[in-house]
Amino acid sequence: MSKRTIGMWMYSNSGGAKIEEKIVSKLKERDIEVITGLDLRFARGSKDGITCNATNVLDLDLFFSYNAGEQTVAQVYMYETINKYIPTINSYEAFALSEDKFKTNLALHYAGINTSDFFLCHRETPEYMVEKFKEWEKLVFKPVDGWGGNGMTLLESRQSLDTLMPSLNKSDMRHIYLEKFIENDFTDFRIDIVDGEFVSCYGRKASDREWRTNITSGGSIMLREANDEIVDIAKKATKALGMDIAGVDILYDKKEEKYVVLEVNGIPAFATPEQEKMGLDFNDKKIDLLVNLIDRKTKQKLGLKKW
Repeated sequence: MSKRTIGMWMYSNSGGAKIEEKIVSKLKERDIEVITGLDLRFARGSKDGITCNATNVLDLDLFFSYNAGEQTVAQVYMYETINKYIPTINSYEAFALSEDKFKTNLALHYAGINTSDFFLCHRETPEYMVEKFKEWEKLVFKPVDGWGGNGMTLLESRQSLDTLMPSLNKSDMRHIYLEKFIENDFTDFRIDIVDGEFVSCYGRKASDREWRTNITSGGSIMLREANDEIVDIAKKATKALGMDIAGVDILYDKKEEKYVVLEVNGIPAFATPEQEKMGLDFNDKKIDLLVNLIDRKTKQKLGLKKW
C-alpha cells in the first residue's frame, strides 16, 4: 500500500497539544504520516494547488481540522475548497450545516428528532419577531452562526424585546433567528459521537446568575451518566447532519417531558487536564475511534486512486 499522509490543524491550549501528540503517535503506528500546524489562514492557492507551510494540501490523503477557537473566514474558505479534492473530517458540508442553527434544526426536524420550536425571518421584517414573542411568551434570540452562547439573548418581557430592536437595526446580520425557550433545570447533556459510536457523556450547569450552560458564559462541567435514549438521539442527530465527529447538546424539556436537541457541535473539545482529574476519562477512547476513522478514510481514498 502507498504511504499515507494527512494534514492536521489542532487546537493547542487546554491540553490540545498532548492530544495531538497521541493522535500522531497512533497514526504513525499504522504507517500514516502527519503534517501538523496547517493553519489554512496562511495558505496560498494557484493552479499548482493550495500550499500551506510548504505543503501542497491537495496532495494529502486527508485533512483533519479541529480548532474552533482560532477559526477564521479565510481558513473556512480554504477548508471548503480543499474538501472538493481530498477527504476532510468533518466534511465541509457537514461542518457548514452544523455551524448554522436554523439549517441544523430544520435537518433534525425532518429526521424526526425533537428540537425546540424555531423561526427565521429577514432582519427587515422584525414584526414577525414581535408576533412570535406574543405566541411563545418566552424565547431566545440567537445568531444563526454563533457559538459558545455568544450573542444569545433571552426575551421574556416586552422591555427586553424593545431593548434588542435598536441593536438589530445597527447590525449587519441578514436574518433574525428565534427559538422557543425550553423549560429546563439549567443543565444539559453533552454526548460525544465519533464515527457513529458513543464516546462519552457529561453535563454542563449554568451559574446562579445565568440561564446558559455554555462554559464561556460561566457554566461549569458536571459528571452525569448517559441513558440509552439520549445516546440514540445523539447518534441519530449526528447521522442526520452527516457528521463524522459531533458533540450533541441535549436538554430535558420539563413541560413537554421529553429530551430535545439544543445544538450539534462539529468540534467538541477533548477533556482538559483539569476535567480529567474530576473524572472525565474519555480522551483515549475518542482518540482510538478518530484514528480508526482516519485509517479507514485514507484507505478508501487510496482505493479510489487505483481506479
